[in-house]
Amino acid sequence: MAKRRKERERPAQGKRLVELRKVAGLSQYELAEMIGEPQPNIAYWELSDKPPRSDVLHKLADALAVSITDLLSINGARAVTRKVGGKPPGKLRKVFEDVSRLPRRQQEKIIEFVTAFVKHYQQTR
Repeated sequence: MAKRRKERERPAQGKRLVELRKVAGLSQYELAEMIGEPQPNIAYWELSDKPPRSDVLHKLADALAVSITDLLSINGARAVTRKVGGKPPGKLRKVFEDVSRLPRRQQEKIIEFVTAFVKHYQQTR
């Protein structure tokens, strides 16, 4: 019979990063790609009681659409608060950035489709 590896309890700092990453709808690989870090670094920070390096904190906060204070907050309010006037989080942000690099005509078609999709969703709720 194979032994199950005892699952480590995540420290508060690691739990916070996992929580924010999941709210943004990102995998470790996707988050790593967005901030220009290897995926094992994300895994390490999620299992560690140490925060990410200072040169990475602002990239993580931007990718997750939270403030650095929210990113590092492990006590008190656990609510995920988006930056006022901030960019959309995670996958949505990446898609918007990709769309912004398309030719104007393709951007307009995407805007038409998304607008129609959102209106349809709002009407059928």
